[in-house]
Parts: sequence; C-alpha cells; structure tokens
Amino acid sequence: MSENLGKSSIKEAGKSKDSQQGLEEAVECSDEAPQNQVKLESPSHHKVRRPHSSPARFVTAEELLETAKEVTNMALAHEIVVNGNFRIQPVELPEDSLEKRVKEIVHKAFWDCLSAQLGEDPPTYDHAIKLVGEIQETLLSFLLPGHTRLRNQITEVLDLDLIKQEAENGALDISKLAEFIIGMMGTLCAPARDEEVKKLKDIKEIVPLFRAIFSVLDLMKVDMANFAVSSIRPHLMRQSVEYERKKFQELLERQPNSLDFVTQWLEEATDDLVTQKCQPALPAPEGVAGSREPPALSPAAIQNHAYLRLLKWDHLRRPFPETVLMDQSRFQELQLQLEHLTVLGAVLLVTFSMAAPGLSSHADFAKKLKMIVKILLTDMHLPSFHLRDVLTTIGEKVSLEVSRCLALCGADPCSPGKETALRGQIQALGSPDNPIRRLMESRIQTFLETCLAWGHQKQLPEVPGGLGPVQKELEEVAIKFVRLVNYNKMVFCPYYDRILSKILS
Repeated sequence: MSENLGKSSIKEAGKSKDSQQGLEEAVECSDEAPQNQVKLESPSHHKVRRPHSSPARFVTAEELLETAKEVTNMALAHEIVVNGNFRIQPVELPEDSLEKRVKEIVHKAFWDCLSAQLGEDPPTYDHAIKLVGEIQETLLSFLLPGHTRLRNQITEVLDLDLIKQEAENGALDISKLAEFIIGMMGTLCAPARDEEVKKLKDIKEIVPLFRAIFSVLDLMKVDMANFAVSSIRPHLMRQSVEYERKKFQELLERQPNSLDFVTQWLEEATDDLVTQKCQPALPAPEGVAGSREPPALSPAAIQNHAYLRLLKWDHLRRPFPETVLMDQSRFQELQLQLEHLTVLGAVLLVTFSMAAPGLSSHADFAKKLKMIVKILLTDMHLPSFHLRDVLTTIGEKVSLEVSRCLALCGADPCSPGKETALRGQIQALGSPDNPIRRLMESRIQTFLETCLAWGHQKQLPEVPGGLGPVQKELEEVAIKFVRLVNYNKMVFCPYYDRILSKILS
C-alpha cells in the first residue's frame, strides 16, 4: 500500500456510507436502520406456555458463558449486516453516576499530579513520558500495514528512551513533542475531526493541551472503529448467512430447545391459515372490488403469514421466536409505525370521503391536513398518550381546515350537522373495532402480504384503495419489512423447512 494513502484512506472513516450502497445491492433484505430505535419493554411476569418439543437438561456455567459469547458475536455480526447506519458511539456515562464521579476524581488527581511535576524546579517528567508512550501506541494503532514512513516517524520522534535521556539532561522540549503529535493527529484523523485538531494548536498550557489531545484521540479511536466496520461490511455480507446459520446451529447443539418458540410460531400461523380457508368468504366492503382469498397452504405462504403475525405481536406477554429475536426491536418499531399509519390513514379517509371529497385533489390542502394529523399523532405510543382525547382535537382541527379550504375555493360550507358527524366519525376511530379502522388494517395487511409474495422484485405492488394519502410512508415500511424478512429466511430456511414439513405432514 502506498504511503500517500496515509491521510486519504483513513479520512474515509468519515465517509463510510459508500459501503452501505454495496450492502443493499448485495442483498435486498438489509434494513435501513430506523432512526429512532424502540426501547423494548421489560419482560412480563405472566407465565408463558413453553412448547414441549425438546426435553429439558441441565447446563454448566461454562456452557452458559460460551453460549452468551456466541450469541453476542452473532448479534454483532447481524447488526453490522442489516443496519447500514450501524455506528459505534463514544461512551457517555450517566450524569451523577458513581462510575462517572470516580472517573472524574481519578482523572483530576492524575492531571493535578502532572501539573505539580511540571511545576517543580527542575521539572519532573515521569507522568508526561507515560502519556507520550500512550499517545505513541494510539497513533501507531491508527496506521495501516503499508504506512512504513509514518510508522518510522512516530517511533523516531516519540522514542521513549531518547525522551527519558533528554529529560534527565534537562534538554526535553515538551512543547515540540506536542507540536509533532498534533501534526500527526491532523494527518491521521477523519475529516470530521479536522476542526477539533486545529483547535489544539491554540492551547498553550501543557496540561490542558495534553488533556485535550487525549479527548480528541478517544474520538479518533471511535472513528477508526467505524472505519473498520464499514470496511468489513461488504465481506461480512457475503458470509453473514452462513456465519449466522453456523452460530445458531452451535447454539442449537448446546440448547436443543432453541427452536421451541419458532415451532409454536409456525404452528399458530398454519392453524390461522387453515381457519381462514375453512371460513366462508365475507362480502366485499363497500368500494372494494372483492374479498381477499386466504393464501394457499404452502410452506412459503405459512412463513409469510407468520412474519405478518410478528407485526401484531404482544411483546409484553409472549416470547419472540428464537430465530428473529435479534430483530425484535425492528419488528416492534415496524408494528408501531403501522399502527400510526392506520389511524392517520383512517382519519384522512373519513375526511375526504365525508366532508371534502372534492378537496382531496387540492394538493396543498391534502398535504397540510396530513401534516396536522401526523404531528398530533406523534406521541401515539407513549403511555401518557390518550388516543380518544387527541382524536377529539384532531376532529376540531380537521373541521376548521375543511371550512377554510371550502371558503377559499368559493364552495358552499359544510352544514353544522355534517361538521358534527365528521368530528364524531373521527373520534370513533379511537376504538380498535371501528369498521373504518379495521378496513385500513386489512388493506395494509393485504399490501404487505402482496409485497412478501412478490419476493425480490424491484417494484412494489400498487397500494389498495384508500391508502393513497399514506402511500409514501407505507412503502418505506414495506421495504424495511420485506428486506428484514428475506434476510431472515435466507439464514434460517433449513430450520423452517424441517419444522413445516413435520407440521404439514
């Protein structure tokens, strides 16, 4: 590797998104990493019936530790592959925590000792030389194998034996060493750290300067770790399916009951489809061409239906299937997003069909109305959120916006009875059994089911009627869902096939 790659190759740590495109092109089932991760609720104390497909057995502490290590490694590899925005973040200790207070006390004692040593006459450099040694190791860890010239420069200038001799003879220039260190940091840092490294040159006091140097070096370590992650992602992607399957098989050999909840999950999906096929066809809802036929009872249809059931999972009371456990937070977030879209779409459908059928063609009005409802539903899944109360407010806002738009268009205003009916219909959406809300859920379910059935096709199917106002958001959720499901199928298809062959036989 040529020497001139010193700065350019490492500076790419700040631009590691280039590998994300390759990741998504390699397998179309990678997740686009939700911006706001959903925090999983604490496990419920309800007793859950565990399937009895495997006999219980005792395990040793060593087996538990080894299993935990394997699960951790598998989870990390899985996260790097499916999360294109995966980044290692600097550790932030909680405010007022004991660990943070201890760390601050120890650091203050160290820097006070360094200041006292440098203030002696003549100065003592014991602590300073130790710091230079740590800095040397850190700078060398940033180098790539081909950076021979940079490696020689660092080891030559930061030669601890030579620095000790200079200190003993009173010839050590600590400021000159700091200047070299800052220059080398500027050569090796990512573009995002250029400004922080530049500010180091303005610090004249030795102790504050060294403190600032170590602070920036800690950030550079995180940058280099993320650079390494982005570098290995394309290679990991090609091997991730086999790697995860192998690790899961090792886990299964240690814990034979590691597929119990998967078996129960697939059995329930099968029973659900059998029940649907045995039920008489329901009449088509008004405005819909015909009722949706239940999917054929094939292994692929059962798997697709099982994954759709994960979008309505009771995370507080039911264990998640083992094979999708690492993606539980992603499925939970998709579930919350779909619930939000269901209510949003239902409100817009009621508004455009009841009070303003002609106003839906006015792009500005439709966009403004959608934004208002979306904002009011932002905190929908917080414990303090009361949907019925918020829907009352939404009804008032929608009624007001409809009246304003009708006035601007020169149309006749809604009658008081029609406005009251509109507000009542919107407020009624607070019930999960509301027919319009259930219709929206059914159509969203149909759309996602069709997306799964389409497999790896580039284009998504058309959204069912009534979902047009939330089409963009629904397609974004569908893309994440399909990619996640397809990747999971690739990894665990041998296990699913074996289980389903027993169920169907």
